[in-house]
Amino acid sequence: MAAREVFTRLGYDRAGTREIAAGAGVDARLIGRYFGSKEKLFTEVVDIVFEKTMMMGPGLNDAAARTLLTATERADGMLMALRSASNERAVAIMRDNIERRYQLAVADGLSGPHAAGRAALLIAVCSGVQLMRTVIGSTVLTGDNADDLVPYLQAALDVISATPAPPPTDRHPMETVPAPPAPAAVKAV
Repeated sequence: MAAREVFTRLGYDRAGTREIAAGAGVDARLIGRYFGSKEKLFTEVVDIVFEKTMMMGPGLNDAAARTLLTATERADGMLMALRSASNERAVAIMRDNIERRYQLAVADGLSGPHAAGRAALLIAVCSGVQLMRTVIGSTVLTGDNADDLVPYLQAALDVISATPAPPPTDRHPMETVPAPPAPAAVKAV
């Protein structure tokens, strides 16, 4: 899809409807006719680019860690996000898509409190790994032994995915915690 390629390569602000239309071999007026505006076309592209999501959660983190550390495909979503980050409207479109679709799907697979927040943390950790591998090109994360790091990344994802243990209940519910002692008076010298 020409729009995906142009938005990924140039970001929202620098992508022009004429260039997108030329890449598709059509007249630029067709973009307005079928999508209404560049913003609506961008929204459609974001839906497509962010559609393939990697699930994380209990029982899924080994596969997620392995994919993150060994995948060789281009990270269009990451590149589009970075190159469009200066445009508030483009950021809002991407954030809405991630929260409404991806984050919600990950949160649905988590049990316990703060599922939405923990899902957001899982996505943030994975985005950081993806950024370091595919954009920055970390030699350690892209090297021949990157798959040796899978257990470490899986462990980090497992900690966030796990249902937190309830606080200890070794006190009676009506028992009060004693106040700390008052600080000693300081003598002026």
